[in-house]
Amino acid sequence: MAYPIDRRSLMAGAALGSITLLSTEAEAQPHAAAATPEIYELRTYHLVNGPMKERLDAYLKDAFLPAARRAGCGPVGAFTVAIGAGAPSVVVLVPYPSIADYAALSGKLSADPSYARAAAPFLESKPEGPPYVSLDVKLMRAFPHFPRLELPGVAGSAKSRIFELRTYYSPSEKAGTTKIGMFDTGGEVDIFRRTGLTPVFFAKDLTGPRLPSLTYLLTFPDLATRERSWSRFGADPDWRRLSETPGLTNSEIITGIDNQILSPTPYSQI
Repeated sequence: MAYPIDRRSLMAGAALGSITLLSTEAEAQPHAAAATPEIYELRTYHLVNGPMKERLDAYLKDAFLPAARRAGCGPVGAFTVAIGAGAPSVVVLVPYPSIADYAALSGKLSADPSYARAAAPFLESKPEGPPYVSLDVKLMRAFPHFPRLELPGVAGSAKSRIFELRTYYSPSEKAGTTKIGMFDTGGEVDIFRRTGLTPVFFAKDLTGPRLPSLTYLLTFPDLATRERSWSRFGADPDWRRLSETPGLTNSEIITGIDNQILSPTPYSQI
């Protein structure tokens, strides 16, 4: 059961000076709530050091990413974990227009002769030469007011650009929906943008080990810029008012946060 965030209460708080909502700015963003939110598939291929990554990279670069684009999905991101739990691993982000497109991808790949040829070494891997140890898959739905993935700008070279993948866990569906509301209509995304936290996507997790949860991806030119941006965000007066509002504090609606710093592979489309 979903518990929508009480936007009227938030606005009343703003009138009382306890919280600043940036609703007008949020509605002025290029994405409209009327657009159908994308579905995201997040694949994490767990590896061991050695030739395994080379085999997986060949499959993703030459077979999967091109075929996914031909099937109408993407752009597809492919990243390695630079800092955080899970290394060595490769994280693949696949955007789909709808859940039906996600369900249809397997059939489209099977019917794609170019994919079959390029993917043959991967699909026919032997136990003595596997391309990965295990695979985790998570499905997510984009937020209503952030329904489309935003490609990063050109600041910083592709070699130095980094991404930050964050997942927030909540103690209940009501708390999780409240946190989503802080981002989606409560002004937190606008504070992110203003303080240099550049978003790529925001999404509610549909599957995962610790639901309810939400996941988002940020991008920065480098680690130094990331540190400065998070410092500005933490000191921002609008964020401090929002995060200290009763009912919206981390201690009330967040039980934990997972965080990874990712580096894009040379063949990543994001």
